[in-house]
Amino acid sequence: MSRYPKYSESNEVEEAIKRILSHKGVVGLVVINHEGIPIKSTMENALSVQYAAQVTQLLDKSRSMIKELDSNNDLTFIRLRTKKHEVLVCPEKDYAMIVIQNPTES
Repeated sequence: MSRYPKYSESNEVEEAIKRILSHKGVVGLVVINHEGIPIKSTMENALSVQYAAQVTQLLDKSRSMIKELDSNNDLTFIRLRTKKHEVLVCPEKDYAMIVIQNPTES
């Protein structure tokens, strides 16, 4: 069995990305694999790598915290708001989607 998404799954991902990017205030989007490597991005490479590295650490720490508090629970979403941006993280089994948006426009 191939680890790569089937055409229909890939098409669904592309459609979801287009929908997300069409939302007002979205600054960028990065999809990272389970190793934290950016596999798709609408941002400059250096910034994509920076977000990927930081979010990977955040996901690892958050998952660990959730499991320590309740071993039957799991992380499903992170929303982090700063003065300048809002970072939305949707972790899945093999990848995570990171959306950066301007909170004053969303």
